[in-house]
Amino acid sequence: MFELRQLQCFVAVGEELHFRRAAARLHMTQPPLSRQIRLLEHEMQVELFVRTNRSVKLTPAGSAFLKEARRLLDFAANAASSAQRIARGESGLLNLGFTAGSSYSFLPKLLAHTNTYLKNIDIVLHEMMTRDQIDALHAHAIDISVLRRTFEGPNLEVACVAREMMMLAVPRGHPLAVGQMPTLDRLKGEPFITFSPEDGPYFYELVERLFKNAGVPTQYVQRVGQIHSILSLVSAGQGIALVPESAHALHFDRVVIRKIKMRPVFAELFLAWAKDNANPALPLFRRVVLKQFATKPATNL
Repeated sequence: MFELRQLQCFVAVGEELHFRRAAARLHMTQPPLSRQIRLLEHEMQVELFVRTNRSVKLTPAGSAFLKEARRLLDFAANAASSAQRIARGESGLLNLGFTAGSSYSFLPKLLAHTNTYLKNIDIVLHEMMTRDQIDALHAHAIDISVLRRTFEGPNLEVACVAREMMMLAVPRGHPLAVGQMPTLDRLKGEPFITFSPEDGPYFYELVERLFKNAGVPTQYVQRVGQIHSILSLVSAGQGIALVPESAHALHFDRVVIRKIKMRPVFAELFLAWAKDNANPALPLFRRVVLKQFATKPATNL
């Protein structure tokens, strides 16, 4: 089978139709150039040039092969360039895990930003609960995650990328839906919908800690895992809830989401990755995202 160097020699002679000029173009002397052409013709068992003392012409077979040789050289160059970009992390495939809540506001912003600056990196999305994302990060089933931080792990690194205020969600028509900004004390005795400690431990602990520190007793009537499930129950008049500000994006017409008078409590999103993940696209993706979105973690009570 012929070699790429032989194709390069053939294309140079085929375009110059002059061995001396072709040799100069390839920064080599004429005898080794002629030898490469003879080896190529021998390998293909086809005469590619008609040579005389005064001229060099392509045979019909040579003319046809010149087009294919150019295509093969372009393909080889593109393949090498692609491999180099992948090795530098400038292109490739990256598996991104995310929580359902992050898709309301933050994830679209992240994807719009990376689509602008990382056009050659294909991102495959995986919606997963935080605990499943952690397992997947350790197993390298995903490369990076957008999640709620409910863990500490020696092989994982995290960086805060979003903060949003916790707000009050009440049914439209409820006394707390209008008037002055309500306080935590006004929630006393209200039927309250909160997050499941199994399926939504981050928000469950956040809300529990908030009421405990404020000394406000709660009357929990439902515990569910997702923000949209909580808003559905609030919309049905089953109770009130505390939800992150991004819940506005779900547009429940029968739910009013408003600020509550208290020391600000923030829900946070983190970017997480395994230290030993060897995907070349990961460091560049991480740098681009953190440069745009990195923020200091909140200090919640």
